[in-house]
Amino acid sequence: MNFLFLMTDQHRVDTLGAYGNTQVRTPNLDRLAATGTRFDRWYTPTAICTPARASLLTGQAPFRHKVLANHERNVGYQEDLPDGTFTFPVALREQGYNVGLVGKWHAGTIKAPADYGFDGPHLTGWHNPVDHEDYRAYLKEHNLPPYEITDRIRGTLPNGGPGNLLAARLQQPVEATFEYYMATRTIEMLRSYASSEKPFYLATHFFGPHLPYIVPDHYFDLIDPSTVELPKSIAETFEGKPPVQRNYSAHWTFDTMPIEVTRKLIAVYWGYVMMIDEQVGRILDELDRLGLTDATTVFFTCDHGEFTGSHRLHDKGPAMYEDIYRTPGIIRIPGAPPQARSEFVSLLDCTATILDLAGLSRGAAVDSRSLVPIVRGEHPEWQQDIVAEFHGHHFPYPQRMLREDRYKLVVNPDSTNELYDLVNDPDELLNIYHHPEMAPVRGRMLRRLYTLLVERDDRFYHWMTSMYDVGEVDHDPTLSGLDEASYR
Repeated sequence: MNFLFLMTDQHRVDTLGAYGNTQVRTPNLDRLAATGTRFDRWYTPTAICTPARASLLTGQAPFRHKVLANHERNVGYQEDLPDGTFTFPVALREQGYNVGLVGKWHAGTIKAPADYGFDGPHLTGWHNPVDHEDYRAYLKEHNLPPYEITDRIRGTLPNGGPGNLLAARLQQPVEATFEYYMATRTIEMLRSYASSEKPFYLATHFFGPHLPYIVPDHYFDLIDPSTVELPKSIAETFEGKPPVQRNYSAHWTFDTMPIEVTRKLIAVYWGYVMMIDEQVGRILDELDRLGLTDATTVFFTCDHGEFTGSHRLHDKGPAMYEDIYRTPGIIRIPGAPPQARSEFVSLLDCTATILDLAGLSRGAAVDSRSLVPIVRGEHPEWQQDIVAEFHGHHFPYPQRMLREDRYKLVVNPDSTNELYDLVNDPDELLNIYHHPEMAPVRGRMLRRLYTLLVERDDRFYHWMTSMYDVGEVDHDPTLSGLDEASYR
């Protein structure tokens, strides 16, 4: 079994036609969804790049592998996986696979893709590395103009300084974009692997549609901003919410820009998604042309979502909303039926799925579950909820989330917890955690989250032991070891 793993960065699930968007044209990803399994409840284990990507490599939740923050905003956490940590690409390489990666790495600071068995250029950083020597060589080889931008969009920071760059117009043709370059390098590697007798795992990790949304004229102006329907959560007041969310809104300068700018940002973001979809199409067409489609499992997903103005926020951060935790997830296994599934699944589950299809042990991917039975149309027993975690970005900020069919619970030790009714309030505007009538739901979910954390040995549960009614415990929550009752 060959593998083609297509991954984007900071990609909203509601930007794909396959997930219901009627304005964004994504025919290639829609075609993949129509011939494979579209997961409607696919979640990231944590909505931040490096920890999520380290989880994909290892099949371990972030609290376990301990790579908890991006290098660029690291606040003292470990930045690379320890030597000897199990990773699936090393296992595939040892099994005789060709293993390649073109695109965003961002799974560590010192260690490079080659340290985990990957062929391909090492493209560093969190955004398109437009100064990379291989990209510049590509432009020179094809007589294409260098990177240049105009029409920058940014707000004003609370201290009066210029805000983060959110979007800009790229003064290059599409053939010169970093996305086109990555698709070209992927196609070249696909051809090379096709001529080998070895099976392959080949990944393309696009840096977009992560902000800043920097795209050529055609995509910058493709969507008329006046046709963009603003997210309902743009009415966010932060009343009854953790104060950090209001602070993050100020950091991302939302209120310093007219609402027309927000519409334009969403329009450009959608254009970016369409540009990436076209490059995905080039790769999938080459897979067909090489006659590899019937022998290749194809994945499409991302590391996490993006706010694009939802909840008066941009980027991602310490707010566990669906906008950044629920993401697109599509898997096509040759011979498996086209379908849409509603099980709660995770980016983490890709690891065990790859190992399962390759005939390798899944034991080391301890927090990962194989999705093969689901993709093949079976209905195995499956957990009816999912846990996610966050550890900080710019500053330490621990959170845990439990998402079930109707409700979502978020535990925030620094301030107020959150509880949302996703049936009556799908935009998560009303925090009902302290509503008296929600006491049964609140109590049940706190106990369920506590149980799951204890089972995983996620030490966040120690905070919950002393702060909430979590039911009977079978351990000494004080950890003192000095209580004489412990010796009875």
